[in-house]
Amino acid sequence: MKVLVTGANGQLGSELKDVFHTKIGYECYFLDRTQLPLDQQFIIQDILAIYQPDIIIHAGAYTAVDKAESDQVMAESVNHFASEEIAQYCHLQNIRLIAISTDYVFDGNSNTPLKEDASVSPINVYGETKLKGEQAIQKWCPDAIIIRTSWVYSTYGNNFVKTMLRLMNERDEISVINDQIGSPTYAKDLAQAILTIIESSKWIAGIYNYSNEGEISWYDFAMAIREIKSLDCKINPIPTTQYPTPAARPKFSLLDKMKIKTTFGITIPDWKNSLNHMLNNIV
Repeated sequence: MKVLVTGANGQLGSELKDVFHTKIGYECYFLDRTQLPLDQQFIIQDILAIYQPDIIIHAGAYTAVDKAESDQVMAESVNHFASEEIAQYCHLQNIRLIAISTDYVFDGNSNTPLKEDASVSPINVYGETKLKGEQAIQKWCPDAIIIRTSWVYSTYGNNFVKTMLRLMNERDEISVINDQIGSPTYAKDLAQAILTIIESSKWIAGIYNYSNEGEISWYDFAMAIREIKSLDCKINPIPTTQYPTPAARPKFSLLDKMKIKTTFGITIPDWKNSLNHMLNNIV
């Protein structure tokens, strides 16, 4: 089976490389932004045609949430229009598509775990462009699987866990937001879940949620990092109002994962177990 992955150097793309590296029976192509420039829509389908994949895992995205507020054209180009081109290609060539989306399609006003059919209403440009990408994929490639995920981290790339480790080693005291609630996603776990879907005997299109199990705040996340690594830095809990950012964040984006678990028989690890695993493997 020929598998093509966009966003090859991102956190998920890097973890997918590791997952597929040990698998037999797959011919994999991992394309980064130079090999597949998602901001140049007019060449995307031509590039995909060179590889003639059986399935595309669309993990590439514009993920600079705050920068997107002032760089809306680029965010729209990558997250919306590139996704549309990929979906069109998959439809025309009868290719399966797994696309990655985000919890930022929600406004954060819920107080119960969000199911896939919950109302969407993004509160920042990043979320808006990712939602438009979802809608374009469903329009052009209704057989696609879309996976919404949240708070992604990995041993690869830049992320909250690595930032916290650096700050806790540099400073005696830091402040972390305690009123945004969700669950982190270890990209390695998500990569394994994607492989499970691909190897499943069934392909059931639609939107699915995936994050690690548990419900925490960013403050809880930081405290766990400090505990696991036995660091001494003092961590102060603060409200979102004390840490203004260009892009608003949903205050509650905990995802209900029952659909992906029951449909594909996926077992999802607890967030702290996965964090332990990542921190034990970080260089």
